[in-house]
Amino acid sequence: MTQTLSSLARMTLRQLRQVASELGVALYSRKTKEELVSAIGERQADLSSVEQEYSSPPAGNADTRVVFLPRDPQWAYVFWEISEADRQRAFKDGASQLCLRVADVTGISDGGVHPHTLQEVPVDSHATEWYLPVPLSDRDYRVELGYRIGGGGWISLAFSSVARVPALHPSEQILDQFVPFSLDTPVSAQAAPQTLPSHDSGLHERLYQTATIRSRSMGRGSEAFHELEGAEGAGLNPSGAGVWASGRNESGAGGVGQRQRAFWLVADAELIVYGATDPSARLSIGGEEVPLSSDGTFRIQVPFRDGAQVYAIEAIASDGEQKRNITLNFDRSTPEDNSNPSDQAVAEWF
Repeated sequence: MTQTLSSLARMTLRQLRQVASELGVALYSRKTKEELVSAIGERQADLSSVEQEYSSPPAGNADTRVVFLPRDPQWAYVFWEISEADRQRAFKDGASQLCLRVADVTGISDGGVHPHTLQEVPVDSHATEWYLPVPLSDRDYRVELGYRIGGGGWISLAFSSVARVPALHPSEQILDQFVPFSLDTPVSAQAAPQTLPSHDSGLHERLYQTATIRSRSMGRGSEAFHELEGAEGAGLNPSGAGVWASGRNESGAGGVGQRQRAFWLVADAELIVYGATDPSARLSIGGEEVPLSSDGTFRIQVPFRDGAQVYAIEAIASDGEQKRNITLNFDRSTPEDNSNPSDQAVAEWF
């Protein structure tokens, strides 16, 4: 605290030296009482000017703003500032309760919000920060700061930026991407799909069941290898190669004459349809209702057979007033099918 020269003059030499030491006056122990009074006065004046230069502006001059920061999939941190002018204007208009309004704005770019998703959270009138529970994860939210009026009205002060709340669990969507690959051909020639001669086959459903039901999975680290159960899988090692791959038989000796083996192959494809809509909506595919996850996502996985497959997808809002739809057409053909299941394998000499 700044002291006047008259009060400094009434101090003893010891007291002045103590004040000079606290203020950082150089060589204070060698100065006389008059020199100490003058040096302390100058030092206090310098400190006062520095404090005025670097002091922060009063809180009442700050602009009104609110910031929304997701903390984790279940909680978010909100902090705000209210200018004194906005606060006085709100009280003059009848403000009674300071509140935060949390709105789900996922997929909306025109400033609107999803119906029935607005939540109002009362906060302390003198608070400047708050933790909010998040209704649903993996969604976009915006916070509005304002006052509730006693008669039921609302005074809006500021909006936060839109922020994405992270998902609670890893994504359930599996986006498989298959690329033809061969060690015998250059990379540039592998991108173009091969055109095979036309041939029709009706074994798809049976082959699909054979490939998906009669096999079991054996995990290796982050990869998965498959081997067939039963007699048809005998002789396969974990990499999928049989005992013939190295030119050895079951006893370990290499075969030098003709050998006999039944060979077979099964292959098919699956179709994955996925998407998302409002969690409260009703979704149907081809007229059949499809359940939604808690965040509004859906995913179906079905066999992809030859011929045309049509998926008419429609979402209806909970109040029945809004609808969205999309129709997906898929067409598959199998130009060549020289495969056979294990129970139809024929022993061949080679």
